Amino acid sequence: MNLIAVVDIAHPDLALTPTIHACSDVTIQVVPQSATDSKTGMFFFTVENADETLETVLDEDHTVAEWELVTDSDTTRAYRIRHPEETKLISPKTSELSGLMREATSNAQGWTVRLQFPDRAALATLSDYCEARDISFDLTQMFRQDEWTGSEPTGLTEPQRVALVTAYERGYFEEPREAHLSDIAQSLGLSPTAIGGRIRRGTAKLIETALIRD
Repeated sequence: MNLIAVVDIAHPDLALTPTIHACSDVTIQVVPQSATDSKTGMFFFTVENADETLETVLDEDHTVAEWELVTDSDTTRAYRIRHPEETKLISPKTSELSGLMREATSNAQGWTVRLQFPDRAALATLSDYCEARDISFDLTQMFRQDEWTGSEPTGLTEPQRVALVTAYERGYFEEPREAHLSDIAQSLGLSPTAIGGRIRRGTAKLIETALIRD
């Protein structure tokens, strides 16, 4: 049995926090396969809804020692980033505790991370680790899973799931519509652009995984 935990973490010195605060419409995700490699010092991130100001902000971000644009498409960019030593990271400690960072997505204050641990004790140790370093650690969801797996049945990211569920509960999908994107965005502390993107990509992923057959 494995433990899945969804946690909001925040601290001014967490990776890319200044960029997250300066670019509220941007959604940043850690590429999971690189998030737990503490030896290279290089991490990969995907960025959605980025504009020409993003790289100026990266230059001024004190948690970024150097960055490199890897790929650029109409909607998403990928960056290779090295952090200075003083940047706060939880991925090395997660790996030390035999855990896996399955997902890390920016939110209004910092990061929402989905972690997988072998037991509750490992999660408690990570919480103590964050508390000792003044990193806000807000556990929002926790459940057990029978198998050790790196994917969800729906294929949704946690932010996409939250956006879709909130929109459904607020009546966004009703006819006539009982809530607008601005209402959903306000309730989640994000911009309408960011919420609209999560609902659109989440809906596409649900169609892909639930309705499309080979």
